[in-house]
Amino acid sequence: MQIGTIGAGDLAQAVAKRAIKAGYEVKLSNSRGPESLREIVRKLGPGATAATREEAVACEMVLLAVPWDSVPETLASLPKWKNQILIDGTNPLHGKAGDFTPADVGNLSTSQLVAALAPGARVVKTLNNMTVPNLEGDPVVNGARRVAFVSADDNGAKKQVQTLLEAFGYAVIDLGNLRDGGLIQQAGGPLAGRDILERGEYPK
Repeated sequence: MQIGTIGAGDLAQAVAKRAIKAGYEVKLSNSRGPESLREIVRKLGPGATAATREEAVACEMVLLAVPWDSVPETLASLPKWKNQILIDGTNPLHGKAGDFTPADVGNLSTSQLVAALAPGARVVKTLNNMTVPNLEGDPVVNGARRVAFVSADDNGAKKQVQTLLEAFGYAVIDLGNLRDGGLIQQAGGPLAGRDILERGEYPK
């Protein structure tokens, strides 16, 4: 399976590393075009390619990894969605790293807004609780697995993303639909930024 990324910053690169290690191919894209990604792709190694946004969106799974302020413009610039899974890794924060302020999204999860802006996509919210250093770190810590949460209104898409995250090495907990589960895990929710570990028996 190929995974596309819309955005190629720290989050996208951390997910790409994890996906490549699990045997997936990743097509990274950004607003500046494939040529600007040459060094990033070189560092990621085999399995990573620089792509246009159109090529990235054509993948079966696509990670949305752009700053919250860029989400509306970014989604408006993409081709029509044709039932791809759109993994929403965004959080409702204005600004850039080191200078964030909370965005007012009312009582909605960011993924509900993303879904409204990306008709035809099957949106799954995940990875919002994890910081980039934890994503880059080992999924197993002292014999316990890091927990990733998933939320979606489409159960089939949610199961596929769960399989992906389990291939990464995480323990996965289903938080339900986009609104309720999304609010719990996104910035401002009780699980945001928490490094949660789970002990148990897991397949090797």
